[in-house]
Amino acid sequence: MTKNLKKRTTAAGLLIAIGIVYGDIGTSPLYVMKSIVAGNGGIANVNRDFIIGSISLVLWTVTLLTTLQTVIIALKATNHGEGGIFALYALIRKRAKWLVLPALIGGAAILADGTLTPAVTVTTAIEGLKGMEFGSGNIPVNTQSMVIAITVVILLLLFMIQRMGTSIIGKAFGPIMFIWFTFLGVIGAMNMMGDLSILQAINPIYAIKLLVSPYNKAGIFILGSIFLATTGAEALYSDVGHVGKGNIIGSWPYVFVCLALNYFGQGVWILNNPNYQAHGGDFNPFFEIIPSNIRLAAIVLATIAAVIASQALITGSFTLVAEASGLKFLPRMNIIYPSTEKGQIYIPSVNKMLCCATIALVLYFQTSAHMEAAYGLSITISMLMTTIMLFEWLRMKSKNVHQTFWDWIFLIFFGFLNIMFMASSLSKFTHGGYVSLIITGFILGIMYVWFYGNKIRDKRESRNATFVWTNTPACLPT
Repeated sequence: MTKNLKKRTTAAGLLIAIGIVYGDIGTSPLYVMKSIVAGNGGIANVNRDFIIGSISLVLWTVTLLTTLQTVIIALKATNHGEGGIFALYALIRKRAKWLVLPALIGGAAILADGTLTPAVTVTTAIEGLKGMEFGSGNIPVNTQSMVIAITVVILLLLFMIQRMGTSIIGKAFGPIMFIWFTFLGVIGAMNMMGDLSILQAINPIYAIKLLVSPYNKAGIFILGSIFLATTGAEALYSDVGHVGKGNIIGSWPYVFVCLALNYFGQGVWILNNPNYQAHGGDFNPFFEIIPSNIRLAAIVLATIAAVIASQALITGSFTLVAEASGLKFLPRMNIIYPSTEKGQIYIPSVNKMLCCATIALVLYFQTSAHMEAAYGLSITISMLMTTIMLFEWLRMKSKNVHQTFWDWIFLIFFGFLNIMFMASSLSKFTHGGYVSLIITGFILGIMYVWFYGNKIRDKRESRNATFVWTNTPACLPT
């Protein structure tokens, strides 16, 4: 029954999909607009054209990279129901030997992001508690050290429950995540009603104009913050084996609409509060659009959503490592199957490494603002590698010249977009982006050495076996 559940598109399957794969992209409203406004010098330095253009960039980035490239195109490229960059490589590896390089680079980048996502999302959510009063003037969370302590405890609990398996976690998180997206949409719509002209952001012309407008102080590098809105796309592709293609395709429209409404609501609030002075210097439009009498409940809900965001990357990491081991990119590891359902795996060693790396990042960066500088860079790299490999997969499937023409259009268009976002994210290199590249490079080094080390060993063993066979008495000429 449960096995068929994931193959068919059902209400329960849609709910499990929401609980497992959308955590990362679902928490993007927590920090995207905050990062965009901060990158332009604060709320006092933004105007109407800037906000509408920024939201337009966010909406069209998600439309193109998440909806079109991932949900519509990439989800077709599955290997026996499994998705992700290594599953894609398994489909096309016979086309050319060099394809192993984008597979290794992209896989390393996604695994690096698995350490950054839990750190930035949980920290951002807990920072919402700063300055809040509980009871008679008590402020239990009034320093960043307290935020870090709470964050570390939550992360430890998250990694401890991984052995339960994604099916149990998905069933538990699904209803909560549905409530989270509904909350995002309702709160966003309530604020949006104050100025419905914000819907002009649907027009992509405003996005294009913003990139060349003088009021955009970051210029093209604003894309580094915009890209944070779509960082969950790769996890979505990696988790397709856990929930099924149909359930992802069926649930995505609702998720997208709720995210869009929240960005609209944040935009209207920013335009209506140009002289806002944040308490203690902190400013996050996501929490400001929430009425004060329900803000504490919203922070609790945001924290749970942040945990789910981490879950999406962790389950995706398990899948990627298992696939990497099968392709001899990584050594064999102890894999536990928490249930009888296909795709449900738990790798203790990977879970421990992710836990240690994530907590180390929280302790190193201390604030979500510092983490955002490193966040997203590794995913721009993996998206570019995925684009290259999807192009090869599309060419493999093409049956005529007409289809080949559209394959090249796909490569040129999405390749250009990916390179633009990667270049913009590289502007954060000295502000923390180097950490993302160091982690990616470390993982890449391990996979590269293991893969080519196996190649050398296999050739040597084959050569030795041939030598022994040709020099045995039975094989010598009489």
